[in-house]
Amino acid sequence: MISAYAAKDMGGELQPFEYDPGELGENEVEIDVKYCGICHSDLSMLDNDWGMTSYPLVPGHEVVGTVAKVGKKVTNLTIGQNVGLGWHAGYCNHCACCQSGDHNLCATAAGTIVHHHGGFADKVRAQANSVIAIPEGMDLESAGPLFCGGITVFNPLVQFDIPPTAKVGVIGIGGLGHMAVQFLNAWGCEVTAFTSSEAKIKEAFELGAHHTLNSRDENALEAAAGQFDLIISTVNVKLDWNLYINTLAPKGRLHFVGATLEPLDIGVFGLIGAQRQVSGSPVGSPATIVKMLDFAKRHNIQPVVETFPMAKVNDALKRLRSGEAKYRIVLTN
Repeated sequence: MISAYAAKDMGGELQPFEYDPGELGENEVEIDVKYCGICHSDLSMLDNDWGMTSYPLVPGHEVVGTVAKVGKKVTNLTIGQNVGLGWHAGYCNHCACCQSGDHNLCATAAGTIVHHHGGFADKVRAQANSVIAIPEGMDLESAGPLFCGGITVFNPLVQFDIPPTAKVGVIGIGGLGHMAVQFLNAWGCEVTAFTSSEAKIKEAFELGAHHTLNSRDENALEAAAGQFDLIISTVNVKLDWNLYINTLAPKGRLHFVGATLEPLDIGVFGLIGAQRQVSGSPVGSPATIVKMLDFAKRHNIQPVVETFPMAKVNDALKRLRSGEAKYRIVLTN
């Protein structure tokens, strides 16, 4: 039996929950959960914001732990190995995306917390090729958020071949944004943090930003016209996107990794005249996660975390909802 914490209905408090996972599949692994990050996506699933939650819901998709069991056909992982598990717990492995290495774009990929029990538990199971070995020497307590938030902001750098000479802006210095600033600085980019919080200006510089810009100051945004090669939006709120598009250089890109639910109100002439682009991306493939972990270790990039015991999961969720967490919360077993 697996002991977990689950919500029985939309927005409900998590309660102790046990389930029988059945026989371990031949291509599966079972992980002893040591740490599990809390992502804003866990809240979105808990509240059924995306209309795809099934209850009881066991959240948790930023898992760090050790391999406890391996299926008979698993050859890439061994018992006792330190591993991580992110948004996906499995892939079809035969579609065009999987065959080309873009497993994260598989239309039938299994979400770790979508019709599947996640990592707010003592154990979790997943398909072996969605479980990633953690490099020796990485701090395990803070590694969990890399498997969702970290890879979400790292993936665009790889997908769009962002050069180290790029001028890049990051909207929102929070759970995602604080990792984006660190990655971009280490990548070699000139980094500007868009933030409306005076308190976060000093923190943005400490994380690696070279400049800050008040995201609520229309005059400041207008003065930055034509400046950025890439802007990464990590927020889930509606902004005046046309102002941000105006700050892009010719052929610049406004890229969304934050799941804003409202439609984008964008004037097309701001795109056409300077051949600008608007795009979005999810988490990365297993291969890109491996690349991200190696890069993070090499450059000593770590999410800034607060920790709560797993038994205090409801307190941790309240802390996340408050917006005061700096910057990610990790549950410990």
